[in-house]
Parts: sequence; structure tokens; C-alpha cells
Amino acid sequence: MPRRASCAGAWRPRVLAETTDNRPLDDIVQPFQIDASRLRGRMVRLGGALDEILTKHAYPQAVAQLLGETITLAVALAGMLKYEGIFTLQTKGDGPIRLMVADVTSTGDLRGYAQFDDSRLPETAGRPVPDLLGKGYLAFTVDQGEHTERYQGIVELTGDTLTDSVQHYFRQSEQLDTGIRVSVERRGAGWRGGALMLQRLPGEDKAIVDPGSGVEDDWRRAMVLMSTASGDEMTDPELGANDLLYRLFHEDGVRVWPPHALRQACRCSRERVATVLVSLPREEVETLKVDGRISATCEFCNSTYAFDEAELASLLARN
Repeated sequence: MPRRASCAGAWRPRVLAETTDNRPLDDIVQPFQIDASRLRGRMVRLGGALDEILTKHAYPQAVAQLLGETITLAVALAGMLKYEGIFTLQTKGDGPIRLMVADVTSTGDLRGYAQFDDSRLPETAGRPVPDLLGKGYLAFTVDQGEHTERYQGIVELTGDTLTDSVQHYFRQSEQLDTGIRVSVERRGAGWRGGALMLQRLPGEDKAIVDPGSGVEDDWRRAMVLMSTASGDEMTDPELGANDLLYRLFHEDGVRVWPPHALRQACRCSRERVATVLVSLPREEVETLKVDGRISATCEFCNSTYAFDEAELASLLARN
């Protein structure tokens, strides 16, 4: 069994080394590489951004837990891609949680929401995915704007966790060796999330085709080391991302690049709602009124935008 270091290592611009300097950071994606095997990875640490998304709605514990995992997983997946736009991870099934959506922009903005049937939810959190989502699918979408073709991958929900479905997708559709660990916990007054993701990209090492090259041993070793990261470690606010990377992979050399910052941010606005209202036929606008007003609530951030009779008349005059 590969050994882990028992002491902390702090961030270095190139190669991580043992040190007593400890500077934990939250709401980041930390790119890294294991030098001995040239495996590429991302580590995600979410604190305030995740907590803000989950607490904007009064989600039951089971829903908040699984939505938190979806958001954290979406960040890890988006961090492995090069794109300019929006990466979306979506689940849809026939279980108590009908729909979950999490998206990550290339500038690091996060948001997410869930639709569920409260009367069908299990009484306890931490239940396997089939109990919560039922039968359905997991979809990955990369949208880089109206003048580009959207990329979408879809896989059937498989296994007990969302990571089971993601790993199944990479094995079957992308033929990429992928290892993922995700942990989401409520620690103290807030939600926290952490993820580790490693990939072995094809064609980067010709030795990969040689069974005696040791490349397969390198992959298995990395997976064993990654599996030793506990949920508590991955969400510990006092343990920096690079401290954990050093503990896991210091014997093989772990190299890091500057982290990418993340934040909770929704793309809804009063102006966008007004644009939608202006685009509708007047007869349809009239059907949306309640006591002479129209109110629209964003499913992601729970913000409500209200328009009274005078505002509506002004808007419709533009059409």
C-alpha cells in the first residue's frame, strides 16, 4: 500500500514541498499533475459559494446533500475542460428528486437548483442515487454561444452515486481512465464540498500501450492514494487543498498551477425578465397577471422580480 505523508505542505508555484506554512483557500479549482506518472488532476474546494447556493432555498437535507454533490462534481468536470461559455451538469429521473441542474461558467460563476416531490423523499439523507433520482439520465452540456455548436453527452444513471455514472460515461463514451471522489458535508453552520479528479489522457505516453511499462501500475497506485482521502479531509476548512495534495502524492512529486477562483453568481436580472415579457403576445401577458401584477421567481437564486400595472404598460408600449 502506498504511504501518505503525515505532515502538511503549502502551495508552491511549481512543485509542492513540505513546509509549515499553511494557507487554506476556499471556492477554488486547483489544477495539478503527478510528475511520476504525468497524470493530470483537479482538486475542488467549496465553502461560502456552495453554502450560499444551497441555503437560498429551504431544501430538505437529502436534496441539499445531493444537489451539493452535483454542483461540486460539475466544478470538477468543468475544470478539466477548455471552453469559453457555460458547462452544465443535469440529472433527470422518475424518483423523488425529478431534476437537478448545476452550471459553471468559464469565468467561475456557479449556480444550481433542484426540483423534487417532498412527499416521496426518504426520511434520511445519504441514500443511494436510485432511491432519490430513480431511473433517468445524467447530461453534460458545453455551450459556447449562439455561433458555436453545443457539445452534449448523455449517460444513463448507473450505480449508487453520481460519480459512478460519470465514470461509466468516460469509460464507455470517451475511453478515458477517470478517477473521481466527491464529498459534501454540513460543517458547523455551512455547507462545504470537495472533489478530487484524475485522468489519464490517451496518447500522452507511448508506454501506455506496453503492458510491462509500469503505466498501469502508476494508474492503480494513484487510484489507491486518492481513495485514502477521507470526506472529512476533503471538506476540512483548516486543511488547504495543496496540503492534502502533498499528503496524498508527495512521494511521486505533485506539481500545481495557479488555482481558479469560483463564486456564487446567477445570470438572472430584472432586465432579462422584462425582455421576456416584451417578447410575449399581449394576450399571454394578461394571463400572467395576479391582482394586476406579474411576479417571476428565478429557480436558481430564488430572486423575485415584480412588475405592477404602470411598469407593465411602459414595457408593453415598446412592443
